[in-house]
Amino acid sequence: MRWGPEPLAGGGTRFSIWAPGVDTLTLEIEGADPLPMTREADGWFAADTDAGPGAHYRFRLPDGTAVPDPASRGQAGNVHGWSVVTDPAAYEWRETGWRGRPWTDAVIQEVHVGVLGGYAGVIDRLDAIAATGFTAIELMPLAATGGMRNWGYDGVLPYAANAAYGSPEELKALVDAAHARGLMVLLDVVYNHFGPDGNYLPAYAPNLFKPDVHTPWGGAIDFAREPVARFFINNALYWLGEMGFDGLRLDAVHAVGDNAFLDRLADEVRTAFPDRHVHLVLENEHNDPDRLAGSYDAQWNDDFHNVLHVLLTGETHGYYRDFAEAPEEKLARCLSEGFIYQGQGSPNQKGKPRGASSGHLSPIRFVSFLQNHDQIGNRAMGERLTRLTDSERLRAATALLLLCPQVPLTFMGDEVGSEAPFLFFTDFHDELADAVRNGRRGEFAGHPGFGDEEAREAIPDPNAPT
Repeated sequence: MRWGPEPLAGGGTRFSIWAPGVDTLTLEIEGADPLPMTREADGWFAADTDAGPGAHYRFRLPDGTAVPDPASRGQAGNVHGWSVVTDPAAYEWRETGWRGRPWTDAVIQEVHVGVLGGYAGVIDRLDAIAATGFTAIELMPLAATGGMRNWGYDGVLPYAANAAYGSPEELKALVDAAHARGLMVLLDVVYNHFGPDGNYLPAYAPNLFKPDVHTPWGGAIDFAREPVARFFINNALYWLGEMGFDGLRLDAVHAVGDNAFLDRLADEVRTAFPDRHVHLVLENEHNDPDRLAGSYDAQWNDDFHNVLHVLLTGETHGYYRDFAEAPEEKLARCLSEGFIYQGQGSPNQKGKPRGASSGHLSPIRFVSFLQNHDQIGNRAMGERLTRLTDSERLRAATALLLLCPQVPLTFMGDEVGSEAPFLFFTDFHDELADAVRNGRRGEFAGHPGFGDEEAREAIPDPNAPT
């Protein structure tokens, strides 16, 4: 069985869903009578219909709850509403000869699609991005989230590109337009958790999560179960195949906790696209280099940012305390060996060892940056380095980033010295909005300048509309 709607050879659509937590399930197609689904082996349900592209559908649980398809390719409204059957062949690709670019060409700009005006807004920026010298853009996550505004890391429908930015065809047009300018398009994907608004999976597929293992975002995902692994591997193949992306950046894989799954995902990707340059990049705050000796191209190198931030700003609170002592020596190690922490004790983690040896790896296995969405937006006021250090120091650090042999990444606006803040933002409501606001302000209680409640009240509300 496979997740999501599948076109049938003779017309119509097969709907499949893994729901081992319920005994019965009903398929509802807008404008048609409800259709009881057939229970298959291992918790799968299926139904064949004559519905085609454009049909709105959802599933009805035994308790009466209506839920979207977790593998929905599009939503008619928000993440609580109808899913939409899409036509994989509706978009006519123009750059049919594109095969990508080798990883050694990578010079990356990270962008948030919504901030730039949706898919059409990013297309309007492509000429300038290419002319600046970038060879790739990396889009922050696109999976549909609760509300209209979000960084993307609260996604609950991993296959459904956020409708607030445009249609699936408009997203394909963005990828196509980038390829026409010689730009690779990478996508940030989140496989370590689901967001807090619109995640219905526990109601009908509790087995998708480990009951006794938790992450900062909720129950840990059980990748050892075949339907679960298939859900995420197929998702990677979907973005790289049907949607035409050139690579994926896997968010926070230290919270995935299953290296066998990561290896399998990479192997299946390599098998599926043997004639293209397809790239897989990891984020792993544990400085674990093991995957870099296999099928993964690179890993984000937070150590590069951290030590240069200390040198540029003098800040040594929080995780920056790991880089407060002898930062020049630490920078030299970063440039020559990749990671700074390769098993040494972390002062910020009470001496707990962090990392493993990385000096044997090629420099292009490391994606380095002076700042990205995290380092800017996870500051209380979202300040960029242009507001935290003088221009001469920043110019020198930028030259180091661009000229060192590691793969450089910048955040949108860096190329023009933007001073505009990039704040953390969501579009949650009621109790969840209160929890996010209060939780964020509480995080900064131990940071310089935010020790008293009045100062923390000045931290912008992530749910504010502007």
